[in-house]
Amino acid sequence: MLNAKIFEDLSGKLHDAVRNSPAKDLEKNMRALLAQGFSKLDLVTREEFDIQSQVLSRTREKLTELEARVAELERDKSGGSSAS
Repeated sequence: MLNAKIFEDLSGKLHDAVRNSPAKDLEKNMRALLAQGFSKLDLVTREEFDIQSQVLSRTREKLTELEARVAELERDKSGGSSAS
């Protein structure tokens, strides 16, 4: 079996190699490029999206209630008109 120390040493050396290589700069540049691209898009945060979803849900519930009320008023009106 291989010693765990060998894996730890190898992992440390790989970490140091990546940290000191152009890959680290490439990662920073890619993050900056993506951040710049996202800032140009018309995006909302997850929190804003969740809030608007809740507002929409409450609005739909209210609309359903109002539709039922209008239907009831129309029934009452048509029932009262035919009796006259």
